[in-house]
Amino acid sequence: MKVSSFTLGCRSNYFDTELMLNQFRKKGYQVVEDIADVYIVNTCTVTAEADRSSRQALRRLKRKNPKAILIATGCYAQVNPQALMQMQEVDLVVGNSHKHRIVEILEDYLQNRTGRLFVDNLFKQSKLEGFDLITYFEKARPFIKVQEGCNRFCTFCVIPYARGKVRSVSLEKVVKEVELLAQRGFQEVVITGTQLTQYGWDLGTSLYELLKELIKIKGIELIRLSSMYPTEMEDLLDLITSEGKIAPHFHLSLQSASNRILELMKREYKVEDYIKLVEAIISKRPIASIGTDIIVGFPSEKEEDFIQTYKVLEGLPIAYMHIFPYSDRPHTKATQMKDKIPPSVKGERVKLLKELDSRKREEFYNKNLKRELRATVIEKNRLLTENYIQVERETNERVGSVIKIKL
Repeated sequence: MKVSSFTLGCRSNYFDTELMLNQFRKKGYQVVEDIADVYIVNTCTVTAEADRSSRQALRRLKRKNPKAILIATGCYAQVNPQALMQMQEVDLVVGNSHKHRIVEILEDYLQNRTGRLFVDNLFKQSKLEGFDLITYFEKARPFIKVQEGCNRFCTFCVIPYARGKVRSVSLEKVVKEVELLAQRGFQEVVITGTQLTQYGWDLGTSLYELLKELIKIKGIELIRLSSMYPTEMEDLLDLITSEGKIAPHFHLSLQSASNRILELMKREYKVEDYIKLVEAIISKRPIASIGTDIIVGFPSEKEEDFIQTYKVLEGLPIAYMHIFPYSDRPHTKATQMKDKIPPSVKGERVKLLKELDSRKREEFYNKNLKRELRATVIEKNRLLTENYIQVERETNERVGSVIKIKL
């Protein structure tokens, strides 16, 4: 029987898809990229647009082979399973709580044609179920997923409900995995998770302790970190700004530069704290790339709140921004808040920030011209610098190696 997959959303979803496909391979299924007997759609629900894209993908694959079994899994399936159950194209809805049992669920359905919905409360899970895969390969860069879930409940964010509480991979297992990757010739690794700075909270360890071990591994030249929560970095700051093996590329989600909006979001820091953090990083590592996330049009966001956000971002040495218009998400407190912002106003604010984002990117690129930087060879004609600049350049160096280049 042939199985195919389609993944939406973050890299955690790509990990999960590979984990599920590995389970099918072990059972003798043939994993293909074209017409299949079973389609798995790993959905995303971080925004209303992600929900819509997930539904579109499900309908598109059913049209591809109307006789195929269509399985909706992932975050949308976990958070709003009834919406997917109502789609006539969908045969099975398997939440994140049951993805480690997906083969068993499919085979039982094929035999008995009973039971279509498999979702349970993720907060009951205290460990990573069936987590035998922690590395996902994107071109020449291995991504090591070290934790799942988040223990914070920002008022706009559905992720804790979609991913559950923090569950971490043991420090020893992560170190062993990176040692094996180094032996295979990889020189850059990316350490990632749902909420990376919460790594080890459930195991009595921390991201700081993990990084201290990883930087000792011979052969690893760059350790890149995924998105981090600003107020969970106090113990990390000295290490990430002084250790050369840690890539000078830090994604620090701001969300808003209005203290009033941050309080409504339950972000637990003030704009002044964020500015201080960015300035501390840049002062110690001037080549650092700072990326951020911004939510536009949060309930009750006034014009002065947006202007404050715009001016702060304009003044900060930000290299790039990910900009999202606010949308209500199931279970979140912001859904119940009044004074929702009209779509037209959100659209105009998004447009203004995207224009600023383009300017900030160009400023950052220009600042790096003629600099000598380390870069990972992603493909023979594509490199990625330590501070996250994509470079088109032919090279004869081995894919996966870290070399020095001048921009």
